[in-house]
Amino acid sequence: MPASSLAPARPSLCARLDQVSKLFGSFAALRHVSADLESGRCYVLLGENGAGKSTLLRILAGLLHPSLGTVRVFGDSEPHKARARIGYMSHAPMLYDELTAQENLRYFRNLYPGRDCLTPAEALRQVGLDPDLDRTLGQYSQGMRQRTSLARVLLPVPELLLLDEPFSNMDIESARQMVELLAGFRQTNRTIVITTHQRDLAAPIADWIFTLHAGRVASFDPGKPSV
Repeated sequence: MPASSLAPARPSLCARLDQVSKLFGSFAALRHVSADLESGRCYVLLGENGAGKSTLLRILAGLLHPSLGTVRVFGDSEPHKARARIGYMSHAPMLYDELTAQENLRYFRNLYPGRDCLTPAEALRQVGLDPDLDRTLGQYSQGMRQRTSLARVLLPVPELLLLDEPFSNMDIESARQMVELLAGFRQTNRTIVITTHQRDLAAPIADWIFTLHAGRVASFDPGKPSV
């Protein structure tokens, strides 16, 4: 038996970026970014404001097209065609303050006709919220709002989670609870990409940590997931 056959199989690729650049007029938000994202891994994307983190996430989500280079998600060179397999949580909450969490999720679930989605109650339980809580989103803490945003993303059971600043404006305890939630999703073979400027919070679940600086990959280092 050839020695190579004894080697463990490499994880499948969830996404590949090859020399991706994104221009807004004369401004280059991304410059020649290349990376392979393996299925079932957690990637933490660091960088100061304006480094290109959100732009990269939106390109992976199929919401923006690269100006140069290629991106493939689940093998498709047009990521928007794979959108049914992608869950994108933007920095903005995209929730209605005058509705309860269940009412919000019922509305968003109706945007997936014919899809085998979680029920609103199931999605809320997955993020540790009581689905019967009779309180509008406007009365929620920031941590509870972020959990509800995550529940919205989980409704269609995505394979790739793209989370833009999921710890934004959270107190430290709420942020740690969010990290524990994401660690649990990581164990279900989902691929997770998180943008943040809070390295210490996200590092415990990171398989890889890469840093953007002025639109370029400044470093790409293995993580040591401990959660």
